[in-house]
Amino acid sequence: MDRRKFLSTTAVGAVAAGALAAPAIAQGLPELKWRMSSSFPKSLDTLFGGAESFAKRVAQLTDNKFQIRVFAPGEIVPALQNLDAVQNSTIEMAHTASYYFVGKDPTFAFDTGVPFGLTPRQQNAWMSHGGGLRLMREFMASYNVVPIPAGNTGTQMGGWFRKEIKTLDDVKGFKFRIAGMGGQIWAKLGAIPQQIAGGDIFAALERGTIDAAEWVGPYDDEKLGFVKVAPYYYYPGFWEGGAQLSIMVGKTLWEGLPPFYQHVLETAGAEVNLDTTARYDAVNPQALRRLVAAGAQLRPLSREIMAAAWKATHEIYDEIAAKNEKFKKVYEPWRAFRDEQFLWFRVAELTYENFAFAASQTVK
Repeated sequence: MDRRKFLSTTAVGAVAAGALAAPAIAQGLPELKWRMSSSFPKSLDTLFGGAESFAKRVAQLTDNKFQIRVFAPGEIVPALQNLDAVQNSTIEMAHTASYYFVGKDPTFAFDTGVPFGLTPRQQNAWMSHGGGLRLMREFMASYNVVPIPAGNTGTQMGGWFRKEIKTLDDVKGFKFRIAGMGGQIWAKLGAIPQQIAGGDIFAALERGTIDAAEWVGPYDDEKLGFVKVAPYYYYPGFWEGGAQLSIMVGKTLWEGLPPFYQHVLETAGAEVNLDTTARYDAVNPQALRRLVAAGAQLRPLSREIMAAAWKATHEIYDEIAAKNEKFKKVYEPWRAFRDEQFLWFRVAELTYENFAFAASQTVK
């Protein structure tokens, strides 16, 4: 299906008409009750809430004929086993971050975000108009899943550290909870990456099992209480310029859906995709102020660390592409698209932001 054509016609036309037209279309279609497992704790109304919003919208657009029940991590399957559960038909669908599964194949990371990758707007452009969604669906077909973009956190923070890191020497042996390909970059710099589900991070930090952890950003991090056990709050999360979340649907089930239901799932995903970023942008500023008042000490990652990470990132990309054809098939067009995006954003948007953001602090 041509997602661009769909979004420009159905999403703006029929769906914009709201719940008035949809129930009439849904008449005569089957009643479905599916289960969706989330990879995110219930306490996070941005992430777990995104799955709930998706399910609610699907029900609205189908006159309640297509109902999806959302489950928290552990209620059916653990947070990091959602891909296996969908692939094996234990559940019909999952809401997750595909880069959790880079251990199976690093190509999964492109569906979420990779180090020094795309911002949310650039990711949306890549997926909708740059061939990204088509490439990811081709790749994931062998895992019996169909991905639907459904959320983006925006550029993330670098994480919470129990002690300061100023140089590359400080990174050596550092146990760092980090997801996706970012862990490989930190490992190349000398750290020891750990992949831990969101609900288990605080305890690991508190016990000293890990030295640092990244999650998302101020609003979610405040809810998880990291400032109480790791006061140094670093930025930016160069490995997540914009972390996209996805709905994974069992491929056989997807292909058996009536076309209208497929359209509904994609439309609900597109709405959640936009709303999630908007929510984060709205709530993060005040959350950051509260965290600083609670003792968070903001620190930028040093130029030395950032430069070494940039070098390590592209060395790793080249190494993987040389031996993994699936990765290479996505990486080469993705990198060309990214470089064009970076050039354009430098000309207009970055120039504007560099002046306006700084001036806003001095010009009243």
